[in-house]
Amino acid sequence: MSPLLRRKEKKRPEERVVTLIGKPGCHLCDDAQEVIEKVCAETGARWEKKDISEDEELYRLHWEQIPVVLVDGEQHTFWRVNPERLRRALGA
Repeated sequence: MSPLLRRKEKKRPEERVVTLIGKPGCHLCDDAQEVIEKVCAETGARWEKKDISEDEELYRLHWEQIPVVLVDGEQHTFWRVNPERLRRALGA
């Protein structure tokens, strides 16, 4: 089978990583973190937080969109996090 036709192997939620890109003092970032913490606790997914003010590349890529949420390194959403959509993205 051609590599282009193969589907990616589906990861279990506990194999997924959610990344929150934000900055201190951002109320939308705080709201996003609450949703991410809750969904990750429910699903077993890991999560991490990155500060846009400490990383020039993240700043260049995302400064107009924070908070930005990545799932396994790919952008999932920005500004507001929908918990149901995040659960589905994690395979839960």
